[in-house]
Amino acid sequence: MARASISKLSTREKIVSAAVDRFHALGYSACGVQEIVDAAGVPKGSFYNYFKAKELLAVEVLGTYWEGVRIDMLADKTVAPVERIRGHFEHIASLYAGFGYERGCLIGKFVQELSETTPRIRQDVVGEVIRWIELLATAIREGQADGSIAPELDADKIARYLINSWGGAAAGMKIVKSRAPLDDFFSTTFSLLLQPSPSRGARRDPVQRRVVAKKRRVKRAAGRERR
Repeated sequence: MARASISKLSTREKIVSAAVDRFHALGYSACGVQEIVDAAGVPKGSFYNYFKAKELLAVEVLGTYWEGVRIDMLADKTVAPVERIRGHFEHIASLYAGFGYERGCLIGKFVQELSETTPRIRQDVVGEVIRWIELLATAIREGQADGSIAPELDADKIARYLINSWGGAAAGMKIVKSRAPLDDFFSTTFSLLLQPSPSRGARRDPVQRRVVAKKRRVKRAAGRERR
């Protein structure tokens, strides 16, 4: 966040804003309280007026980050399921673009550092990832119900796959510092994976119906000739 913007925040908001940036840049373990207060431009003593420990600040930072990535978009039933899923990941991609594709998912950084010594962070990350999976799976099932997503797919498995694949794409993005790995995710996911099954598509599309019917007639005729 720009200095001009930070100056208008309360001391607590300055600390949280600076922590979002520093945790994202350095990770949890490598970022100390001094690093955060220096970035916030506040005395170190102010930190402990609001947060008794760095872990409690990290929990608030994660809450701010989850709000920013808008997983709630996945529950918006006014948007078609496939468009909803794509829109959600496109929103996250736009956040990455703001960092020049040099910073990936903050959740991924925290996941790499989870340990028994940070139970509050572990609880928060695990709980929110489970909610993310559930929201994705629900959107996928809604797509299966309206025929836009193949019904034979396991919605829960696909939801987990999407999150894992997105994490891999975000890691690749940081390496090459471009959107290309994210575009690979979008093309694979929405061109191959989240598509209606051929049979359903044929029932909805008159042209496809005629093609399928013709193929069946040819196959039946070939079978009669062999007999």
